[in-house]
Amino acid sequence: MFYESFHESVSRRAALGQILGAGIALAASPLAEARGSGKLRPLDIEDPRENLYGFAKMWGTIGPRAVLSGYQGVQYAVIGSQRAKPLFGYCGFGNIRNRILPDGTVKVTGKECGYFTDLATGEILDHWDNPWTGERVEVFPFLNDRFRGSLGLERKIFKVGDGTTANNDMGKPAKESEPFRLPWQRIGDQYLLGWDYAHEYTNPVTPEGWPKASTGPRVNPSEHFTIFTPTAEIDDRSVVSARYHAGFMRQAPWWPWMRMGQSGVQGVLFGRMHSYKITGTVEDVPRAVLKRVERDRPDLLEEPVDGPDEGIIGTLERYAEEVPPETPGYVRPQRYP
Repeated sequence: MFYESFHESVSRRAALGQILGAGIALAASPLAEARGSGKLRPLDIEDPRENLYGFAKMWGTIGPRAVLSGYQGVQYAVIGSQRAKPLFGYCGFGNIRNRILPDGTVKVTGKECGYFTDLATGEILDHWDNPWTGERVEVFPFLNDRFRGSLGLERKIFKVGDGTTANNDMGKPAKESEPFRLPWQRIGDQYLLGWDYAHEYTNPVTPEGWPKASTGPRVNPSEHFTIFTPTAEIDDRSVVSARYHAGFMRQAPWWPWMRMGQSGVQGVLFGRMHSYKITGTVEDVPRAVLKRVERDRPDLLEEPVDGPDEGIIGTLERYAEEVPPETPGYVRPQRYP
């Protein structure tokens, strides 16, 4: 649904803020301490149900309304032994609602987006001048109007393309039969948590179909979070969403929209970002992103709709689905089940 006037957009934003504020029960003030529910019970980090409960209320909410979380930072190019070169900002938000089912498992429902910004102005980039090829390219933001999945009592093994990924892989073979446990650490008034995943799978932006956009037949993106969340808000069983802030790192091959496939420049992108859920409202969304989404995709701010679980759709998969192949007559491969 697109809004046809500024008045409608502003009115909707105000209403959305009220709805989300009510849903998160954690606005700008430290409501967890103020409420004093007396229902504090530390997480039993050996219990998979407790792990799912803590993660679900931290990453999103277990309340009736979705909450918003934001991220923002910078992506760098790393080529050989050269120093890292800052290229552009990388920012976006998640719109997430989680539901704890009677058996203790979690249903995840949400939306997400990622945009690129000019380092000098902070404004969203629609075009970018590639310093290696001299080409002005069209920037491709990642806009995902829905994702749905489940977290069970056993360790999650993600199926991405033709590859499998275990979260928090520490070098040991992952087994789906292992209990779902995360590396929570309680230090002072904070829980510390690491969340990592490292992928490797066939590149959906194939060299045959997109010779300039593709970085090769295989890709290996990974993302890494170091998360801090207040113990009082996790342990208070009457709070439906706990604030968090995190360091967010991402490494991956060149984005396909950079059109580096035939540049001869071998390198990777490295990003360092803040990731956070402080108010759970539009205040957490980077301003440039909020301005663009309210103009072009206000549906991303609306409540996610429940439904059956779906496969993971990433930035590369979205590019291959939405951007026509460069090679005339090329037939896109079907998405992996």
